[in-house]
Amino acid sequence: MSWDLEVDVAVAGGGACGVMTALRAAQDPDLVVAVFERSTREGCNAAISSGSLAAGGTRFQRAAGIVDSPEQHATDILAASGDHEWGDIVRALCAVAPEMVEWLADELGYPVEIGADMPRAGMSVPRLHTDVGRHGGGRLMAHLRAALEGLPNVAFVDEAPVVDLVVDDGTVTGLVVEQNGARQRVRAGAVVLATDGFAASPALMAEHCGDLGHPFYGGVATATGSAVPWLHALGARFRNMGACLRSGLVVVDHGTRVSPALQFNGAVLLDADGRRFVDEEAHGYSSMAGVLRAQPGERAAMVWDAEAMAATRHSEMMRDCLAAGAIRDLPDLPALAAALGVAADTLAAALEPLPGRRRLAAPYHLAWVTHGVLATQGGVVVDTAGRVLGGDGEPVPGLYAGGGTVCGLAGPSSDGYSSGNGLLAAFGFGWIIGDRLAGRVDAGPASQRSARLRSTS
Repeated sequence: MSWDLEVDVAVAGGGACGVMTALRAAQDPDLVVAVFERSTREGCNAAISSGSLAAGGTRFQRAAGIVDSPEQHATDILAASGDHEWGDIVRALCAVAPEMVEWLADELGYPVEIGADMPRAGMSVPRLHTDVGRHGGGRLMAHLRAALEGLPNVAFVDEAPVVDLVVDDGTVTGLVVEQNGARQRVRAGAVVLATDGFAASPALMAEHCGDLGHPFYGGVATATGSAVPWLHALGARFRNMGACLRSGLVVVDHGTRVSPALQFNGAVLLDADGRRFVDEEAHGYSSMAGVLRAQPGERAAMVWDAEAMAATRHSEMMRDCLAAGAIRDLPDLPALAAALGVAADTLAAALEPLPGRRRLAAPYHLAWVTHGVLATQGGVVVDTAGRVLGGDGEPVPGLYAGGGTVCGLAGPSSDGYSSGNGLLAAFGFGWIIGDRLAGRVDAGPASQRSARLRSTS
C-alpha cells in the first residue's frame, strides 16, 4: 500500500476540537501532527459562536466570589439533559474544563474574564468565560490558530477536505485528503475526526431532525456530516441524532440573534396579539426555539428597555443586531402598541412583571424573533478518552473523534442543551485526545501510544 504522506497524528477538521487536539498533542515534540481543514474561508461553528467557555471551579470564578466545581457543572448539565447514560462523558469534559480555560489564559495569553453578567437558564452559578471586550468565537479561533503557527511539529493544511478513512483489517491507518484537485493518502498512527455535525445537510436533517420543521439555519455551510458515512461503514454507534443546538432568539429577516441575557434582564416575549405566553426565564435559548415554533407564524415580539439594553449591548450578538438595524426603538407605550398593532391596554397588561421581576420602563426596544438551528447535537459514540466505539462497544483501533462528530451533551431532545455545551465538548475532547496522544495521561495497554505512533514514521 503506497502513501503520499506519513504523520503521527492526522486530524480531520481545523475547528475548535481539531485545533485544540493539535495544540495539546504537539506538546510532545517528537510527534508530527497534521490538521486538514476543509476551508477556513467558510469558517467553523466555533468561530461564529459567542466564544463562551463553560467551566466550573476556575480561578476567575474564585476571584469573583463564585463558588463552583466540575461536579456542580456536570450536575447542572445532566439535570437539563436528563441523559444520565452519557454522565461519564459529561463528567470527563467538566473535569478538564477549568484547567483548559486557565491554560488558554496563562499559557496562550488569551484575554479571559468570567461573564458574571451572563446568566443562563439551568446554570446554578455564572460559569461562562468570555474574552475581554466580548468579540466572540472569531477572536478565539484566530488566537488558537495563531498559536499553532508557532509550533514546528504541526502543519495546518487549508482547503484540504478529508474525503475518506483508510482502514486496514478493522484498524484506521490513515486518511484520504483532497487538495488542488488531487487525492492524497495520509498514513497516521492516530486519526482524529474533528469534522462538524450535519446541520447543513438537508438530507440528514430531514432524516433525523424533520420534526424541527423549517428553522432558520445559523451555522456554517461546511457542517454537512461528512464523517457520518465513514463511521457507519465501520459499524460505529450513534445516539441522540434528533437533538440540535437551537435558538429562539433569531431576529426575523435579519438572521442575527439577540443576547440570551436579555430575558434575565426583564425582556418580555409577546405573541401576535400582544399577550405574554411564556415565562422567559424558564427556558434556555435552545428550548425557547420549540416554544416559538408553536406560536402562530413561528415568531414572537421581544420587548425590553434601556436598563436591559445597557446590560447586554456590549455583547457581540447585540452589536451585530444594532449594526444590522434589527432592533427598533420606541419612545413610549402608545408607540410600542402601534408598532405591534395591538391595543395599548392589552399591551400594558402583558408587560406587567411576573412575581419577583422588575417593571420595564420607557423607552422600549423591539425585535421580532423566530427559531433557528445552529448545530446538531447527535453523533457517534465515544468513550471518555475520545476513542470511537464500534458496534460491539469496543474502541475502533486508531480512531478518535470529537467536536460535532460526537454525540453532544443535550440529551435526546434539543430542549436539554445548556449554554456553553458545544464548545465544552469540542475543546474538551480536543484537550483529552491531544493529551492522551502526547502521553500526558495513561493511554492504557490497548493504545500503546509510543509503539503505535512511532511505527508510522
